Amino acid sequence: MPEEFQMNDKKIIKAWTMFDWANSAYSLVITTAVFPIYYLAVAPDIITVGGITLADSTLYSFAISVAYILIAGMAPLLGGIADAGRKRLYFLRLFTLIGSLSCLVLFFFTDASLVWLATIAFIISTIGYAGSLIFYDAFLPVIVTKEHYDTVSARGYAQGYIGSVLLLVVILGISQSPTTFGISEGSSLPYRMGFAMVGFWWLGFGQWSLNRLPQDDRLSGSKHPFLDGYKQLRIVTREILDKVDVKRFLIAFFFYSAGVQTVIYLATIFADKELGFTSSELIITVLILQIVAIAGALFFARFSSKKGSKLAISVMILIWIFICLAAFFVHSKIAFYGIAMMVGFVLGGIQSTSRACYSKLIEGEEEHNSYFSYYDLLYYLSIVFGTFSFGAVDSLTGNLRYSILILAMFFVIAFVIFRGVRINEDV
Repeated sequence: MPEEFQMNDKKIIKAWTMFDWANSAYSLVITTAVFPIYYLAVAPDIITVGGITLADSTLYSFAISVAYILIAGMAPLLGGIADAGRKRLYFLRLFTLIGSLSCLVLFFFTDASLVWLATIAFIISTIGYAGSLIFYDAFLPVIVTKEHYDTVSARGYAQGYIGSVLLLVVILGISQSPTTFGISEGSSLPYRMGFAMVGFWWLGFGQWSLNRLPQDDRLSGSKHPFLDGYKQLRIVTREILDKVDVKRFLIAFFFYSAGVQTVIYLATIFADKELGFTSSELIITVLILQIVAIAGALFFARFSSKKGSKLAISVMILIWIFICLAAFFVHSKIAFYGIAMMVGFVLGGIQSTSRACYSKLIEGEEEHNSYFSYYDLLYYLSIVFGTFSFGAVDSLTGNLRYSILILAMFFVIAFVIFRGVRINEDV
């Protein structure tokens, strides 16, 4: 039997938020700031796949889509398995190991001949990252009571932003002044060291959480985990379909996440093509966004605690609509930096408050993993849907600015649906 633990225990809360510190380095360094630029610089401009020629940027985009489609297909069943066998921590540990070790493989991406090694390792590491979030998020309603959801969720995101920025600054320091560290100018080693550092950072700091979070109930394990997981999945699916407010929230979450995640993944492309940003300027933009996101997450946690999650999310969606409309008209780098600060302010807030809000909606349900697997499933699918829509509009119109407008439409749809969600919260 697992050891007994107390709800709202400060040590357990610290252990939970430290996992954000551990894995957010992957999100910033590998997904956003460094690896995409390095990948496009090292990979061949044109890559042949099964007789079809693809641009390097297209292959990279497809790699993201493949990773999230795969994890989206596994997410509900994994959640069911974890609930049926009480293996929440087991799967958190497994996906952490898969993701972090795959980051170490990226160290060996030295030239164009190894593009497939890098692409496959990137896909697997993304699956590890995304898969771990299912079980990490599901711990929130297990370790704290409802009145602490907002603040604890925000603390996790804030620590994630701080940790990831610290590691990124170290990597940039080495890459900008390699001779100081005995590395020759022009070498790819600083960046490849950065990828390995992400793996060690994730795996190392992750142990703090994995060794301190509530242990699994090993005696309740099943001899037929996949069968039991499928049964659990069917039960929770029926429950979600019967819960009007949970269903409405998840639909609204899908649409505004499509907008938010597309901005995260493709804002640098917009800045590059439309405004002529250099690589260094793009990295500065990402750093500004991350630093402001810390303040945003904490601000909206307090706002949500006082005024309620519903009002907080509604306000943030309206700000996102304004951001998209402003981006449509922006033509200067200074103005774009201002928009980046606004994005950072609501980025951490909407992610942490959404997680807390969903925890309130499913309060009292024992199948936290299964419920959060649906939450994360829609999160992953929203990335595919949003980035595909963005690219499709750009392809049809030849103008990225019209793609920005489609994101504004996603936020408008989300706002209308979310206003109908009823949340039982004391404010």
